[in-house]
This record gives sequence, C-alpha cells and structure tokens, in this order.
Amino acid sequence: MQKFSALSLIRNTLGGHRGWQRQWRDPEPKAAYDAVIIGGGGHGLGAAYYLAKEHGLRNIAVLEKGWIGGGNTGRNTTIIRSNYLFDESAALYDHALKLWEGLTQELNYNVMFSQRGVLMLAHNVHDVQSFKRHVHANRLNGVDNEWLTAEEAKEFCPPLNISNNMRHPVLGAALQRRAGTARHDAVAWGYARAADALGVDIIQNCEVTGIRRNASGAVEAVETTRGLIRTTKIGVSAAGHTSMVLGMAGVRLPLESYPLQALVSEPVKPVFPCVVMSNTIHAYISQSDKGELVIGAGTDAYTSYTQRGGLHIATHTLDAICELFPMFRRMRMLRNWGGIVDVTPDRSPIIAKTSVPGLYVNCGWGTGGFKATPGAAHLLAYTIARDEPHTINAPFTIERFRDGFLIDEAAAAAVAH
Repeated sequence: MQKFSALSLIRNTLGGHRGWQRQWRDPEPKAAYDAVIIGGGGHGLGAAYYLAKEHGLRNIAVLEKGWIGGGNTGRNTTIIRSNYLFDESAALYDHALKLWEGLTQELNYNVMFSQRGVLMLAHNVHDVQSFKRHVHANRLNGVDNEWLTAEEAKEFCPPLNISNNMRHPVLGAALQRRAGTARHDAVAWGYARAADALGVDIIQNCEVTGIRRNASGAVEAVETTRGLIRTTKIGVSAAGHTSMVLGMAGVRLPLESYPLQALVSEPVKPVFPCVVMSNTIHAYISQSDKGELVIGAGTDAYTSYTQRGGLHIATHTLDAICELFPMFRRMRMLRNWGGIVDVTPDRSPIIAKTSVPGLYVNCGWGTGGFKATPGAAHLLAYTIARDEPHTINAPFTIERFRDGFLIDEAAAAAVAH
C-alpha cells in the first residue's frame, strides 16, 4: 500500500501526479471465502479490515450492491460523540470515539476527524434535569461531559441565540469537548484502501439475492447477482436493509426502517465552531470543512425505503435553526437527502451472533451509526472471528428483546442522534 506523507505529495507533484496507485482493486469474486461481509459502508469495510489485521483472516470479501460508501455512510451528518446515558451505551460509543482519535494514523488516510465539541441544548426544566443526569453518569463512566449555563454556551458558540423571546429559550447545555465530526467519504475510502492492502476483495455492484444453509442449518453460501459465493461465516452490516438480508436466512429481527433527512447550505467562510444539537426542537447543525452548514432533521413518521423523505420535515427543522441562529435566516439551501435508518424498539444497536450458525449481524443503529463506525466494525470483527461477543457488545444481543434487558436510549434522550 502506498504511504501518504508530505514527502510522497511533493514527489508526486514533481512527477505530474502520475505515480499515485489505485486506492483499491476491483477484483472478480472468488468461488469461496473464509468470511463474507454484506454491506460496503464504513461498518462493513471496517469489519473486514479488523478481521484481516487483528484476527489473521485474509480470504475475505466485502459485497456491496452499489458503490462503496453509497449507503448511509455517505448519507449522514458526520456527528461523533459518546455521551450516552446508560453504562452499556457509554462503553460502546466511547470505544468508538477512542478509535476515532487514532484512525487517521491507523489507516494512513486523513479521515478529517475534528474534535470541535458537541453542545446539546436544554430548553426546559426536564431537559436541564436530563442533561445534568447525563453529565454525572458520563463522568462516572470516565466519559467527558460538562454542564454550561446559557451564557457559557453562547461563549462557546457565539452564533447561538439565548434571548428570552424564543419559543424554546436556551436554559443551558451539556458539552462533550472530545466529540466532533469526520469526513464520511474519507472514512469509507480509508477502510477500503487499508482492507484491500491486506488482501480483502471489495466487490461492488454485487447484490446479495439469497443465503444458503446446509443440512445442519449453518450458512454455506451467498447467492449474488455475480454468482454463487461459498463461505461459512457471513457478517451483515446492511443498515436499513438488514431485515431484508437476514430474512433470506429465515431470521426475523425487531427492526423498522425509516428515512432520516439532512440538508446543507451554500458554503460560507468559517462561522460555526462546533456541533449544536437540540433534542426538544429536533434539529442539529455544524459546518463542514467546505463551508456548508450541515443540518440534520428527524426521521419521517412512516416506514419507507426511499432516500428522500417528506419536505415538511426539513421545513420544520429550518424553522428551528433560524430561531436558534437568526444570522442564518438569509442562507440558501443547496441540497437535501435522506438515509434509511434501521431502528430497534429501544433505539440501541444489535451486534451479535444470530440463531443461524455462521451468521452475524451489526444493525439497529438508527440515527447513531456513523459515530460508532470504528467501534462497531471492531466489535463485529471480534464476534465473527471468535464466534462470541466482546465484553463491550455482549449486552447488545437479539435476545434482549425476548428477555426484557433493554438499553432504552430513546427514553433516556428523546432522540438518538
């Protein structure tokens, strides 16, 4: 794998940039692999990378029905944080955040991780009590979080409106300084490049149409639009389409898929220093490195596999953004999009073995999938390689819905972004 550095940039500049290698190969699928990952987003590519790097597997394929990063990895608002309430969630997301902090060096690829801080606004007494509870719980778990007054929040984020004539006045905020953003495309490309260098076959435009099981019930092959591929281990990281893929193996999950919308403005000079989230108003905003204001909305009310969503959702979100940040009222929006999020009843993920031997799943991230990318990939690889969960993802089983051991972050936070 070609190393990126200042020296290599200078050398290739002098050579007319003709010396750069392809980022990854475009191989034909083999007849058989030791492990197959279904889903070529950050979670799937990361799992293949960690399987090869940490667990010694080399004969691995990642199957993607479209192009690398064309699903939810490229359709999100890139927020990264770990200030979740419950012990299990805090451990999971902080595991991911710690991996984020060294990911650029790990992959030798600039994922543009920026720890600019995430500010979560409180608008009423319940919000204040809830976020202070989060702050104390996070500190007990070794996760950074602190409470700010409204004035301190404005000092941290000068564009914020804290006047009392708002429909939802700002009473304070919880701040996680280690949180921030990263470049979603770069994450997918970095993992793809690193996995390919370890021998992983990344096969695009290869849709899975069936999962075959042998006489004992274990997986033995996947049927695809590019032929039959034999394998004894299958990891599924297919986001909103997970229930459809697992249905091919006869596995049912408590998942619903919804469109989740986002939009960006025209680019402007640096004006917004952090990420701001409002659970009550249900809007969040940051500024990309290109200068666009990246604005996130909520999920639509109805299940769907569209990647559009309803216009009224975006309009409601912009109303809230204009109240919180009046200086942006004259900004023009460039484009909007939707991703398909897979939601569990408790709004917490599933990273686990299934009832089918050799079949593993990483799903149910809802609106929190991007922030978990390296952690989810790392834990899925561990589970596939060892046929047992890591202690961090052990609570996130499918059986918790049967046994009543829910990790209800929806009730804890009102929103899972």
